[in-house]
Amino acid sequence: MRALLAFTGSRGDAQPGILLARALRARGHDVTVALAPNLVSFAEDHGVPAVPFGRDTADLLQAQRTDQRFASRDPRARLRALFDLQRRGVPEQLHDLRALVPDHDVVVAGMAGEEVAESVAREVGLPFAAVHFFPIQPNSAVPVAPVSWAARLPGFAHRWGWTMLARARAAALAPVLPAASRVTVRTKRIQAYDPQLFPGVSDQLPGPFTGFPVDADGSLTGATDSTSLHQWLDAGTAPIYVGFGSMDVGDPAAFVAMLRQVCARRGRRLLLASGWASIASGFEPDVAVVGQVDHALVLPRCVAAVHHGGAGTTAAALRAGVPQVICSVQADQPYWGQALQRLGLAATIPAKQLTGDRLEALLDRITHPEVVLRAAAYAADFATDGVERAADAVEELAISPSTELFHSAGRQL
Repeated sequence: MRALLAFTGSRGDAQPGILLARALRARGHDVTVALAPNLVSFAEDHGVPAVPFGRDTADLLQAQRTDQRFASRDPRARLRALFDLQRRGVPEQLHDLRALVPDHDVVVAGMAGEEVAESVAREVGLPFAAVHFFPIQPNSAVPVAPVSWAARLPGFAHRWGWTMLARARAAALAPVLPAASRVTVRTKRIQAYDPQLFPGVSDQLPGPFTGFPVDADGSLTGATDSTSLHQWLDAGTAPIYVGFGSMDVGDPAAFVAMLRQVCARRGRRLLLASGWASIASGFEPDVAVVGQVDHALVLPRCVAAVHHGGAGTTAAALRAGVPQVICSVQADQPYWGQALQRLGLAATIPAKQLTGDRLEALLDRITHPEVVLRAAAYAADFATDGVERAADAVEELAISPSTELFHSAGRQL
């Protein structure tokens, strides 16, 4: 099997594609990994050759931060800004994937850029799989609005809302995508998360449900100064972990000062993973600042995890059994916050509303013994075979009916 894996977006979007590529290669398949240009070196540094496609996602994130329309009081201006953002980089992605797709048997993409990759797959008649890190397809089980009161809405309102969101995204992309191909191809939407976190969704979406694509051995963390970090962890009490990945934390100096004050008042040490933020690394007795950490090794040694709510970090904290404060910024993050809060595994707040006093109140809530016990119980049953199960789904999709018939006949002989 020759698979083209196209995973654009931030590092959290790309990492599952890199893990899937490793699993498929280990099974003897030929895999082309296409990533945003700024993430190619990340894959190659961890032994996975990759090629660039589309635009640099750091540039796209910066464009979103600097577009004043997103802060406008006019909802029409905000909607136009959102539509423009959805279209950014699409022509480049189409051009690059069309050049890459020949001689492959299947195309796989993440949620970011899904429509572009499927369009290219249909142009050449190849099977297509999208890896969904969140239940984005229309359903009546997941509240369409990521706010607490939305859970009280009837199911048909959720399904209608998801349908309208899908139509709005299609409308935003229509000017830059080619006309829909009439070629019929086999498709799958691999649900790469635990459906138990969204009760009822497994009865409404076809799946397959593979579980979280976690980095089981921590080989893709890109952890920096790990020896010094583990020495720091060994030298004192369990810290509060804070990490916002590629998200904007506003004024870094003010952000760090607020975290220091909160942790000091609680008598807790602070471990800050700065991610893409401009925060200098360093170690003090009560504060450690590093670029990245190995979630699998570090989070079990923390008393709480404060983060942006990306699917990967959320899964890592669930696996570690550590209570969470999810400070959502965008995309699926507020949905994870609300879902885990409803299940008593986390507390959530929009990042733009975060203050020291509010963070302290949320930490009080999640460090309650009942929450700690629920988080530990969930971790005890956490499945770590999500990548292998996703690889199974891709293999199954890539096998043509004629090939299946051939192998079946061979087994009978």
